[in-house]
Order: sequence, then C-alpha cells, then structure tokens
Amino acid sequence: MPDAIWIDQDAELPALALALESHAWIGVDTEFLRERTFFPKLCLLQLTAGGRIWCVDTLRIGSLEPLMPALTAAASRKIIHAARQDLEAVYLSAKRVISPVFDTQVAAGCIGLKPQVGYAELVKTLLDVVVPKGQTRTDWSKRPLTPAQLDYAADDVLYLGDIADLLQLRLKELGREHWVLEDCLALEDRQLYEPHPAQAWVRLRGLAQQPPQARTRAKAIAVWREKIARNRDLPRAWILDDTAIFSIAHGGPNPLNDSLAASLEQAFKESPAEALDQQPSQDARPTPEQKARIERLAKIVDARAAELKVSAEILAPRGELKALAMGSHDTHSLSGWRREEIGDRLLAAIS
Repeated sequence: MPDAIWIDQDAELPALALALESHAWIGVDTEFLRERTFFPKLCLLQLTAGGRIWCVDTLRIGSLEPLMPALTAAASRKIIHAARQDLEAVYLSAKRVISPVFDTQVAAGCIGLKPQVGYAELVKTLLDVVVPKGQTRTDWSKRPLTPAQLDYAADDVLYLGDIADLLQLRLKELGREHWVLEDCLALEDRQLYEPHPAQAWVRLRGLAQQPPQARTRAKAIAVWREKIARNRDLPRAWILDDTAIFSIAHGGPNPLNDSLAASLEQAFKESPAEALDQQPSQDARPTPEQKARIERLAKIVDARAAELKVSAEILAPRGELKALAMGSHDTHSLSGWRREEIGDRLLAAIS
C-alpha cells in the first residue's frame, strides 16, 4: 500500500486540488463522529487518485472549498462506498455535494450482491483481499492518529478503483449501467442533506396508532425536538427520546427542564395542529384486504427479483409495497428504471 500523504495545512490544498483534477476518477471516504452531536463531525477526508492516497485532516484545515472544484468536476467520477453519509458529512462542511458519484454499494446490489454489503466484504468478494477492521470504533477526533488508524483510513479508499472497474464491467454485461447512474444521481440532491424540520414526525414509529389528539401533539413535539436538536447540535434523544414524546403527548409527566418545557409549550401554541394532523402517518396499519394485497405484490416482486438475480429490496422494499397497497403511488418502484422492471407489473396487479 502506498504511504498516505497527510494534509493538515490550508496551504497544501491547492496542490492537492491540482493533483486530483488530472484524473478520470477519485476515490473518496470520510471518517466522522455523530454519537454526541446532531450533525456529523467530519474528522478526516480520504482521497485517492493515480495510485496516491491523501488523508485530509478536516479538524485542522479551515475549509474544504479549495478541493470542491475537483470534487464536483463533471469529468471525473467520485467512487464512494455507501456514499450517503459521506456525502452528507462533506456537504454540511462545504455546502456542496460531491459529484458525479459512483456508489460501489449501490452497484453491488444491482449486480446481485447483498444490497447493504460492506466495503471489506465487497473487497473480499471481488478481489479476495482481506481488509482489516480493527479501527471501526475508533475516535477519529483524537490527534495524533496512530499508524494503525492511518492504515485503516487509507485502506478504505485503496481498493475503490479496482472494485469499481469490476462492478462496471459486470453492469455493462447485464445492461444495468443506467440503474446505477440513476440511483447515484439521486444521491446528489441537496435536499437529502437538509431535511425540513417540519417533517421530523415521520421518524416516530407507532404514531398512527395514537388517538387523534395525542397524535397531533406528538407530531408537534417531534418538530420542536428537531429544531432544538439542530440549534444545539445535540442528538435528538439527548433532548427527548421517543418514549417521552408519546408520554407527553398523552398528558404524562414532562421530564424537560423549565426552559425547554416553556419552549415546548410555546411550540404547542404556535404549531398548526390541523395541518399537522392532516398529513398522513407513514406507519398506518393496513386493513386485512390491504395486507392481502401487500402479500400479492411481494410475490410479484420476489418472482421478478429471482428472474433478475437481485434482492427484492433493490426493486421494491416492503415499505413501498405497503404504501402502494394503501393507495400511494409516490414510490421509487414506479419511476425510472424500476418502473420498467417491476412498476408496471405492480400497477397491473392493483388496477
């Protein structure tokens, strides 16, 4: 493995950007912490191109802006494994989305491997190389990093080009290059990394089973919690966990301190309760007839997945089948390449 080049000075970034610009692809990975914050804290940015590896100390440099022209240049692919969290971490730091992306996890799923296959497993499967996993729980905010940590960080980008080449070859053989292109293009949507706090209640499981008044209050509490967590950059559960949300919604004891309790009461007064309750909950219970429809749709998906030799999850996750069976047509399975492969069959089954 080539020695990783350590970058921790702003003055070093222009030269790195120039080096990256001359290559047709750039491998990208990040290390970040999120256990104690709402937003991911970007600690390290690993890059590879042309046989070299760079580790950028994002805690020491002032801004990633000098690198962003290279990381958003249309002429070079940015190869990332399981890209969404990496893209989010960089976006929240630089306010720009790395592009164009080739997500090796997405590509692996499209050729029939496990949809959530990990990087080390994919490297082993495609290259028969074992990637050490010894630093998976490391604290990347501590400095200096140990040699073992640096090796681990470099390994995370070392094989990206090789596995991307093999995946691309197989995708071409199967005629599925457009599958990956479409799914990766969706990852470049800025709104993925700036979700609106007003939709925070969607995360609450069991919401649909609550009585109307408690459901409305729980939605308002979830939106309030989201705003507070964002403003204070703290995990949601550190403000209020989901169990407490439902307890307060039912009139139970309020565990918040006086300041937060007063803030929540003000949110209740200001929240548009009628509008909140008119928005459909995502976990509503299907009727027996709808359950039967879900099972019928699942069999169609399973059969088509077997024909294509991919996971059914790639075509239409169970949650989408539930939504479809309950009357919603706002699902991925009815658009893009999935519409052709499975969507029309699903529509025909419920028409």
